Amino acid sequence: MAEIDRMLEANAAWAARFPGSKPVRPARKVAVVACMDARIPLFGVLGLEVGDAHVIRNAGGVVTEDVIRSLTISQHALGTREIVLVHHTECGLQATDDISFADAVEKATGRRPPWAARAFTDVDDDVRESIRLIKESPYLLSHEVRGTVYDVDTGLVREVA
Repeated sequence: MAEIDRMLEANAAWAARFPGSKPVRPARKVAVVACMDARIPLFGVLGLEVGDAHVIRNAGGVVTEDVIRSLTISQHALGTREIVLVHHTECGLQATDDISFADAVEKATGRRPPWAARAFTDVDDDVRESIRLIKESPYLLSHEVRGTVYDVDTGLVREVA
């Protein structure tokens, strides 16, 4: 069975117990920027329910131009004010570097990506860099941001100072 078929079956079960529509504005007025890693069950980890928060996920949970775009829309149009970053231990972006990754993509496709992978070696330093990028953005109404690291071995989240 193809994965999409499994997902469609799961959706039918979800729809049968669906509690109904929620307001478009996040109830807890928070946006979460997190890594796309499949080992992070974000809603359970942070105690979130459907409708509580905007969740923006990408490789590494890094702050990119598109993340700033999404946060700007989240704040200006939909009322969020707090931002929480969730990076994690054993991130795949720690296992490469921007040049090696671009070389591999170019070798496989014949095209070098115009964007950087944004690889990093120290997860805490990358959280601090993401915080800096958010705080320096001229487009955000609120720069209230806190960064965390999720431990994929223990399930615990710790705040990065």
